Amino acid sequence: MRAFITSAIGVTCSAALVLPNAAPAGAAPDTSAIAATEAADPAEVPGSTQSLPLSPLPDASERATDAPSGTAEANAVQGLPRRDVHPFSLVGVVWDDADVELHGVVEVRTRAVGSRHWSDWQSLETHNAEHAADPGSAERDSGTVRGSTAPLWVGNCDGVEVRVIPEAPDVDDRVTARVPLPEGLRLELVDPGEDPQQSPVAGTDAGDVEAAGAEFVGFASGSGGRLATSLQASLQGAVPTSLQASGQDRVLPALSKAQTEAESEAESEAAAGVAPGGKPYIGPRPTIVTRKGWGADEKLREKGFAYTKSVKAAFIHHSATGNKYTCSQAPSVLRGIYRYHVKSSGWRDIGYNFAVDKCGTIYEGRAGGVTKAVQGAHTLGFNTNSMGIAVLGTFSTSDPPAAAVNAIAKLTAWKLGLFGANPNSRTTLVSGGGNRFKKGTKVKLNVISGHRDGFATECPGTRLYKKLGSARTSSAHLQGR
Repeated sequence: MRAFITSAIGVTCSAALVLPNAAPAGAAPDTSAIAATEAADPAEVPGSTQSLPLSPLPDASERATDAPSGTAEANAVQGLPRRDVHPFSLVGVVWDDADVELHGVVEVRTRAVGSRHWSDWQSLETHNAEHAADPGSAERDSGTVRGSTAPLWVGNCDGVEVRVIPEAPDVDDRVTARVPLPEGLRLELVDPGEDPQQSPVAGTDAGDVEAAGAEFVGFASGSGGRLATSLQASLQGAVPTSLQASGQDRVLPALSKAQTEAESEAESEAAAGVAPGGKPYIGPRPTIVTRKGWGADEKLREKGFAYTKSVKAAFIHHSATGNKYTCSQAPSVLRGIYRYHVKSSGWRDIGYNFAVDKCGTIYEGRAGGVTKAVQGAHTLGFNTNSMGIAVLGTFSTSDPPAAAVNAIAKLTAWKLGLFGANPNSRTTLVSGGGNRFKKGTKVKLNVISGHRDGFATECPGTRLYKKLGSARTSSAHLQGR
């Protein structure tokens, strides 16, 4: 996907940083530096990261012959020639200074394990500047954060080649100098490790989930104002059998609307502003795969939790990691993103509060409790009183699956309902600073917004952004509005 310009350079979507708060029990922080090749025994620590320094490519003839012409002189291009490496599945590029943007093109090609064939060149999204904690925060100024591209999921590979080509001035501009590449460029190759035993998403079938969600999509697009009992049943029945059978430490099971309201009444009425005896507009809790369920290594993240006062809005993102994954691989994609955010980019935890895969499975993201107002790191300037939901994939030119859009509606109907928010209305947030709204600006936003509504970015992709209207309508109906 490509960024665009409004009042500043637009960027794409990933996640950011947030301040630590109260420390949970267990899980000591992992403060070890990334080695040139960080090897790990999968039996002891799931996953590993290889961090390889990039260097100038000496001659154009040593680069690929299909490199874009006229982009930069040969000695300005940095990269890594083809080489064998330890197996990995997710790739990204980082650099030393998070305040410096990479102006140029980053491309990789890979070789699958057991194959002699090399992939075509694939682009990494380089405009990633909004993926940081709000300006002036302690976490943002901690000194641990690095500049980074969005990560890309490539599947199980053991060969890699990369080139970073600086952006060239306009051919008619003979005055402006080429912007140098950031210092300390490194290629990050992430092995997400083996799936946890009895993975809760193993065997998920996209066709089954899409079919189960089809009636929901039709309802949202205009079948009237009624929410039939049969629709509720079909939504709950979309959960794969393997998910339903998992323990609650790995999967939180779906609840009916009545069960959700009964469970939420005592703890959330005050937070949601519901008058005693008043009607709570809370959607049924959907099935949620916990961090343990997708195999999060809790030793990676920082110990502290961070909370905000409320959840007044949900920002929808796409992960920009590409669409070449299966639903059974989604936990691995999440573990890869988590490790890349923490170990490679220097963040304290995965940035999103929740994630959704192409089959509509919902996953817990940033640690701190799925019912709580956990402060995420997903929308620069608007991480306070909001939550971030990332749909795994890239939806600039590809349509998001109906199951994923349905999952957004189900998740927001429940979570926003806990805090008294109407998914089909608007709310006011105060900007913490960004390229679209200055710090301190009061901004009126849809309760369910796209990342681009708060920051000049292409995220969540044009095709996904166009689906948010139907998600708002469906979410409100699920709340009983």
